[in-house]
Amino acid sequence: MNQSFSTFSSLSLFCLLFLVSFSSCQLDYKFYDNTCPNLLKIVRNGVWSAIANETRMAASILRLHFHDCFPNGCEGSVLLDDTSTFTGEKTATPNKDSVRGFEVIDAIKENVEKACPSTVSCADILTLAARESVYLTGGPYWPVPLGRRDGLTANKTAANELPSPFEPLKNITAKFISKGLDLKDVVVLSGAHTIGFAQCSTFKQRLFDFDGAGNPDPTLDASLLTNLRTVCPNQNDSDTNLASLDATTTNKFDNNYFKNLVNNSGLLQSDQALMGDNTTALFVMNYSKFPFLFSRDFGISMVKMGNIGVFTGQDGEIRKNCRIVN
Repeated sequence: MNQSFSTFSSLSLFCLLFLVSFSSCQLDYKFYDNTCPNLLKIVRNGVWSAIANETRMAASILRLHFHDCFPNGCEGSVLLDDTSTFTGEKTATPNKDSVRGFEVIDAIKENVEKACPSTVSCADILTLAARESVYLTGGPYWPVPLGRRDGLTANKTAANELPSPFEPLKNITAKFISKGLDLKDVVVLSGAHTIGFAQCSTFKQRLFDFDGAGNPDPTLDASLLTNLRTVCPNQNDSDTNLASLDATTTNKFDNNYFKNLVNNSGLLQSDQALMGDNTTALFVMNYSKFPFLFSRDFGISMVKMGNIGVFTGQDGEIRKNCRIVN
């Protein structure tokens, strides 16, 4: 894969095109070139080691970044443990017993601190780790603007409002728009489900009682339905069983997720719903046919998402430990 893959010619052009906040435009692709020149190598080695130990971890780190950015912005709040003054986001409904990868970020942060003490934020480490998780599983490489600082608190209430696989597409889209993203970003970022797994509880209703009368979701491919009923039998103790979000190439970041949607084989109802809207269905069709188009647009959307609510300059801090404020 060619690491010279470039999504934007400059951050200034990006700011002009997407009218992002001033704080976002203070980010810089070369922010740590002088203060922590081995940062990328340290992050990549940490992510590679984690994926080598457990391939599922790539998707977990990517999801962790998403769950950090949406509630408070990309400022590392999801990494904070509970304290006497605030309740962290780890126990929010979308995160509890679900979000993973904290130990990987901790290990990377420890190595970064050894090389560059009190220099690199946990928010930047998580953002870079998400990019590396995609790249190391066969996906695109995109430049990541850096210079985020870490937040001083968490927001469990906002974390409980993360987009849910049980919500209709219009609700999910509204949440994306409220963060400065758009309908295209909804489709593109949903493509992250080309890797990873989902617990049976997130889609079991589609298998056994979609309509409240004991019938499955009629849009679900029949052979996939049979396979999923084997993985997720209709009993409570199967709720935490795991099924591949993309059964065709589970551990490879590619455009098969979109091919699955075209074939009515999306695992989550919120994924398959992308084929029920004319505009989103057109995006899905294009990404299913043109993998380079998906790779290019995924990088663009990830940078947009990574710019949500960032702290720069003197705002926030550089945490020494990602789990607690200094």
